[in-house]
Amino acid sequence: MATKLPEAPRVGMVSLGCPKNLVDSERILTKLRSDGYAMSPDYAGADVVLVNTCGFLDSAKEESLEAIGEAIAENGRVIVTGCMGKEAETIRARFPNVLAVTGAHQYEEVVGAVHDAAPMPPSPFVNLVPDAGLKLTPRHYSYLKISEGCNHRCSFCIIPALRGDLVSRRPDAILREAEKLVEAGTKELLVISQDTSAYGVDIRKQPRPWKGGEVIPHMTDLARELGKIAPWVRLHYVYPYPHVDQVIPLMAEGLILPYLDIPFQHASPSVLRTMKRPANEAKVLERLKNWRAIAPDLTIRSTFVVGFPGETEEDFQYLLDWLDEAQLDRVGAFRFEPVEGAAANDLPGAVPEEVKEERYARIMEKTAAISAAKLQAKVGRTLEVIIDEVGDEGGATGRSQADAPEIDGEVFLRDAGHLSQGDIVMVEIEDADEHDLYGVPLDAV
Repeated sequence: MATKLPEAPRVGMVSLGCPKNLVDSERILTKLRSDGYAMSPDYAGADVVLVNTCGFLDSAKEESLEAIGEAIAENGRVIVTGCMGKEAETIRARFPNVLAVTGAHQYEEVVGAVHDAAPMPPSPFVNLVPDAGLKLTPRHYSYLKISEGCNHRCSFCIIPALRGDLVSRRPDAILREAEKLVEAGTKELLVISQDTSAYGVDIRKQPRPWKGGEVIPHMTDLARELGKIAPWVRLHYVYPYPHVDQVIPLMAEGLILPYLDIPFQHASPSVLRTMKRPANEAKVLERLKNWRAIAPDLTIRSTFVVGFPGETEEDFQYLLDWLDEAQLDRVGAFRFEPVEGAAANDLPGAVPEEVKEERYARIMEKTAAISAAKLQAKVGRTLEVIIDEVGDEGGATGRSQADAPEIDGEVFLRDAGHLSQGDIVMVEIEDADEHDLYGVPLDAV
């Protein structure tokens, strides 16, 4: 029996105003066409109609409103975009049945509104790109980028010069992507950006409709909603702003993983000032203690730079003493290297390479001892583990909630040949070393 292919939804477009608006319309239609949508030359054949408005003059606004009214009368399913999108209240007051209103240049929002109004029917015969997009990671975990750029001006970093200031994605667009990833098999979402804690500061007054309510573009609100979508949600690149305190209860509730990747970079106040980072290490230590009181299994991962220009032996010893008190679970360290264009290159007090190497060896020895003690304390416990790989001889490799892929430790399992990649299972921990755990699935005991 022949397979009948589903028909692609058809989109109509009314484009008003200047050539810049026309270019915007072309970009929107190009994106929709690449997503598989068909174009309609008239109202009758369209599943949804886009009206790209002009708002430069009062006469242009009136023409735009008339075009919206005509589209609603002829078709009924209308999305409004363009310059008049800034006057959404005026549009909705006159036409309460419009499906969505977006502003000029908001291509992602327009395309998202079309996907909501007229979803593409899934079909492996015609969709060359999977619904979740092309992935370079295994099926069971996915990275989810929530913003671009950064508002910090750290002296060793050139990210703002490369990517500009912070630009946050719409929260509903992020959540839609998360849903698609989970539908395609993702069990673990790894939230990434240059500064996850700063998510939404540029669009904080733009809540978006979501699941019959609203979602606010804020780290805590986004984390809460993501926790409802995926079994595991892991936060990376979290600066310890005060509002991070609000995320810890979500971990205690089990909504997101008790894991924070915080790039401290150093602990010495003088080095942090030279790095142009906040020198608040005392407050951080107190907050770490409070966080662990709320979520006892909280894992803190961080990275540190050794040999930064001007770093003295006293500064480095301060860092080692701070690590003794902080008892971070996972630590990576880097020797300072000049990066072309970074302000730190011109700082005085360059640290000799042999001193960098010696300090690097000392910090790695310190953090390995802390890690070994923390992992040893997990022997005898039962932990939740996600399976990354199943071997041919009955073994398997996975990760606990304390382990991000590629950068943290692993859990090596025996008697686990019956498991599959992506399974989340309970594991009895039998042994540990400096970085990894060893155990057996409970159903094999």
